[in-house]
Amino acid sequence: MLKFLSFGSGSSGNCYLLYSPDDAILIDAGIGVRTLKKQFAEYGISMNRIHHILITHDHADHVKSVGSLSRDLHVPVYATEDVHRGINTNYCVRAKIDGADAKFLEKDKTVLMGEFNVTPFFVPHDSNDNVGFFIQWQDVNFCLMTDAGHVTEQMKQLISKANYLVIEANHDVEMLRGGAYPQYLKDRISSEEGHLSNHACAQALVENATPELRQVWLCHLSEENNHPELARITVEQELRRHGIVVGVDFKMDVLKRKNPSGPYELI
Repeated sequence: MLKFLSFGSGSSGNCYLLYSPDDAILIDAGIGVRTLKKQFAEYGISMNRIHHILITHDHADHVKSVGSLSRDLHVPVYATEDVHRGINTNYCVRAKIDGADAKFLEKDKTVLMGEFNVTPFFVPHDSNDNVGFFIQWQDVNFCLMTDAGHVTEQMKQLISKANYLVIEANHDVEMLRGGAYPQYLKDRISSEEGHLSNHACAQALVENATPELRQVWLCHLSEENNHPELARITVEQELRRHGIVVGVDFKMDVLKRKNPSGPYELI
């Protein structure tokens, strides 16, 4: 049985767990170690099951606990060279990763990590570097893409191959435009290296979802410029306009920003 659990998804902290009975991968580590330990215990999951930590990019809400977790668990951290460099210079990461535990990934190169085949791929964002992960476990294709300014051709191809997809639906365009953020921040979020809107997320699914897709999770929602129900309705309505019915063609859930979501049984 393969399962997926989100411990938080948003600017307050991002952390996801993909796990089988014998192996587990932690994706991002933007939540405090004490909180994570408590949540793992509440779900009856041993943190010692984690054998690898993957990092998408070096922004604090994705990495602030990575050094402490790696040291506590004695597990390697996998990221691109630029992301590792960003982690090392990020003042929010107080405990740095031990040199021996820093493992370097190359985009589009598949690495075997225990039971998982992991392929990082480029995702456009205004960080030192940013990747998503296409992860294969037995005959299951799991894909995560977050903090994306736009959907690249490669991202479209990977959506079409996914059985399970975590994809960003960060903001509602009108809420962002009429909100209290300063203009420079609005411009950053809506740029080609910012974050996906609800509508852009929906369009990516409309254009690329296949009958192989079984479940979608909307992630990294903005607290100020979005709402879970608004994101869900916007995406559902756009899909329905194109003949795709959520709950029939595939399931869809919205991940909570500050609390766990799941666990979800994938197979």
